[in-house]
Amino acid sequence: MIKYSGSTSRQVVIVGAGAVGVSFAYALMIKGLAEEIVLVDVNRARVEGEVMDLSHGSAFAPMQSIRAGDAGDYGNAALIVITAGAAQKPGESRLNLLERNARIMRAIMGDIKASGGTAPVIVVSNPVDILTQIAIAELGNDRRRVFGSGTVLDSARFRHILSRKCQVDIHNVHAYILGEHGDSEVAAWSLSHVGGTPVADICAGCGCCDTPLASAVNREAVLEQVRHSAYHIIDAKGATCYGVGMALVEISAAVLRDQHSVLTVSTLLQGEYGQRDICLSVPCVVGREGIVRVITGSLSGDEQRGLDASAAILRGRLQALLDLEQQKQ
Repeated sequence: MIKYSGSTSRQVVIVGAGAVGVSFAYALMIKGLAEEIVLVDVNRARVEGEVMDLSHGSAFAPMQSIRAGDAGDYGNAALIVITAGAAQKPGESRLNLLERNARIMRAIMGDIKASGGTAPVIVVSNPVDILTQIAIAELGNDRRRVFGSGTVLDSARFRHILSRKCQVDIHNVHAYILGEHGDSEVAAWSLSHVGGTPVADICAGCGCCDTPLASAVNREAVLEQVRHSAYHIIDAKGATCYGVGMALVEISAAVLRDQHSVLTVSTLLQGEYGQRDICLSVPCVVGREGIVRVITGSLSGDEQRGLDASAAILRGRLQALLDLEQQKQ
């Protein structure tokens, strides 16, 4: 059984009872990874209603408990997952929204630090890369312990598209989206394989579709489909929740079971891929204590330039946030 300071069970604390937090709790409950799921939110009535609804399905899931909690539960957690964040107000700029969410993240980190717990922390709230960097700084610059959900879902979307095009089981497709979880993300085609064979080689003799992935134009079309997936879902139903909920279960399993899974989580780079002091998603080995190590793959020139551009965009946004906060002091 995994034990952290004071932890007596595989207790997962989910901060934020919105669509993403509750979808994650639901998927986690069905999977049965945790012994106890604790939901924390400033809206206590909402939390208690969600807990009651989920609890009524406990007869159909593995044995575990689920309850409403508060910041006092951080100290006993085996894993803390943060999905909380403010919604954009009418007329509010993205920068001001980021500034509000940065305040929320710092407050949560303050509570986690005060709890004395040492559990790994997964940041899910958007913009995930910048908020992950803030969370890391607030908890003592420990990049092993604190990381973001990053492009784990984006990589799953990428694999889904490739599996459909190549007509193979998605579990035999290995492909990664790197960089920002957002519009500047990069498809690492040079690291993409189907059954151990590079995607370009598969396409050479496949004949499964009329848009071979060796073509730069077709590759860009696939990447745009990955990038815009969330927009299409939001336009159609208002929010994304199920895919990210299942992605979070995958990340949580890597921590709770010490699986050493390779996942494209957002981590603070310290020289890897030519970047330093910025959070980006790259393949990382994830285990019981968080980030075990960063896997540095060989990217093509275009892919490296794309990753550099993604890092530059995030640096600009982070600096704009710091400038705004400085003005308000």
